[in-house]
Amino acid sequence: MTNTENNSRYDKLGFWERNKLSGGYLLQKKISERVISIIRFILLFGMCFMILQPILNKISVSFMTEKDLYNPIVISIPEHFTTGNYRLAAELMNYRQAVINSLLISLTIAALQIAVCTLVGYGFARFEFPFKKFWFAMVILVILIPPQTIASSLHLHFRFFDILGLCQLITGNTINLRGSKLPYYLMSAGCMGLKNGLYIYMIRQYFRNIPGDLEEAAYVDGCGMLKTFVRIMLPQAKPIITSCFLFAFVWQWTDGFYSKMFLGNTKLVSTGLARIVDSLGAYIQRINGVKTTISVAYSNCILATGTLMIIVPLIILYLFAQRSFVESISSTGIKM
Repeated sequence: MTNTENNSRYDKLGFWERNKLSGGYLLQKKISERVISIIRFILLFGMCFMILQPILNKISVSFMTEKDLYNPIVISIPEHFTTGNYRLAAELMNYRQAVINSLLISLTIAALQIAVCTLVGYGFARFEFPFKKFWFAMVILVILIPPQTIASSLHLHFRFFDILGLCQLITGNTINLRGSKLPYYLMSAGCMGLKNGLYIYMIRQYFRNIPGDLEEAAYVDGCGMLKTFVRIMLPQAKPIITSCFLFAFVWQWTDGFYSKMFLGNTKLVSTGLARIVDSLGAYIQRINGVKTTISVAYSNCILATGTLMIIVPLIILYLFAQRSFVESISSTGIKM
């Protein structure tokens, strides 16, 4: 009897008959698969609950009146449903103007950061130059060292900005760049913006895993370095560039440190959220005409509402870009 006939007869047997023939191995395998599936489900459910539960709480609180916040009977479902918290938060943050400004700045900053980080990452991956390991160690330090440690240095540098002493030599004074967007754009163009070290590292690792035969073939066909980079390497790096651009946009959108330091005069959603509680106190004082103590619960309610209003544009962005983002992450994971 051939193996095909044996397999056909074995497949026609019931589960318990096949388990008996296997000496109980089939039942043990089935039980272990079910146990692993249950454990996996519990872990994934727990992780999803930890991520979603705070957001669901914020959504519930954002539709509550101040009376509901102190009602012990009201837990998750508001008794007096209201959208007034959203109108108040939008007014306190100057939401429409803040969203427009944040969108423009986040897009331009993210595009500038990814453009320069792609060039630097490609250089680290493909070229040899003096002190290469030293400069890459500096990139790692940019990732490890918190930006707060150089805050005072950045303030002094852009308060008394000079280029090789030429400005002071010609005009007798340095340039005060504080209060403008230019310092942040200069930092981003110099790969010292928000999370730039991480982008350089990710892009460098990606380029290192692309076979060098592609470039060699392009050089043989007569392409120069720049043309090879633009026509051959950039299309190969679309997954990692897409990922880094989305990271850069989201982190810039929610950033409070660099935005407050360099873009403090510009109305942004991140800085507006940071000042929303103080703005609420001033608003109530202006309405009542006297200084009033704001309850902690109501302050947290307006803060939660403002937080949701900041998250909503990012969720919309993800809904439109989820396919490209997931494909880029999966492709990056395979190549790295």
